[in-house]
Amino acid sequence: MFPIIGLVVVFGSVVAGYLLEEGNLAILVQPVELLIIGGSAGGALVISCPSKLLFGVFKAIPGIIKGGSLKKSNYISLLTLLYGIFSKIKKEGLLSVEKDVENPKTSPLFKSCKDILKNHHALNFLCDNLRVFIIGIKPTEMEDLMDIEMDCHHEEAAITPGIITKVGDALPGFGIVAAVLGIVITMGKMSDGPEVIGHSVAAALVGTFLGILLSYGVVGPLGSHLEHKNREDGKYIEAIKIALLAFAKDLPPQMAVEAGRRTIFSDARPSFKDLEDAIKKKKK
Repeated sequence: MFPIIGLVVVFGSVVAGYLLEEGNLAILVQPVELLIIGGSAGGALVISCPSKLLFGVFKAIPGIIKGGSLKKSNYISLLTLLYGIFSKIKKEGLLSVEKDVENPKTSPLFKSCKDILKNHHALNFLCDNLRVFIIGIKPTEMEDLMDIEMDCHHEEAAITPGIITKVGDALPGFGIVAAVLGIVITMGKMSDGPEVIGHSVAAALVGTFLGILLSYGVVGPLGSHLEHKNREDGKYIEAIKIALLAFAKDLPPQMAVEAGRRTIFSDARPSFKDLEDAIKKKKK
């Protein structure tokens, strides 16, 4: 929702300011200039990306527009799930969660946390490391494995916003290309009088305007938004990692999830009492 509001504010402010200065709005409507800029940027994107990365960009855009951030309730749900898993292991042994880990979508434990079932990477991260834990591994070795996976995930997640940001950086250049082509056309109209020439130059300059506006007002911010979203997703994974490590080091289930709680950003972090209340409710 907020990205859409931001786009409305950007375009609304530009158009409103232009109209207040008694500008002719019709001059800004230059579909050919937009075709040159958009087509060139799209072509450059196709050239620069392998097909799987290209599909990744298109797949990420709806998520950016939709927006949405992780809330306290999402983390409470995750930490409560981890508490349930750790408690079961503590009471019934490591092998008691083997079936849950192998089929999380049918597991009563995992069904209590719908968020993680929708997040395939977090689900795989949790299940894979629980499998390793069941097999038997030292906490330090387990931490090394988790760090390797997290580094790989962060590197992969940074690719899409990097591509979007590069496209945004290129848009002013494509705007200049459109403007130069407009000037070339204008030079062929030198005998048509000042009014025709003025209109043609104005249309050409719209290309530069659109390139800069789309770069700094649309595409660049979308790339930054995706970076922040990926950072949030990384915190979700980190909470799982810290809680698992704490439990592997023989901390009680409630203290293990407390360790995971402390890694969460303050705006989404549930309080100690929030988590305690959720755990008490689960016990009942």
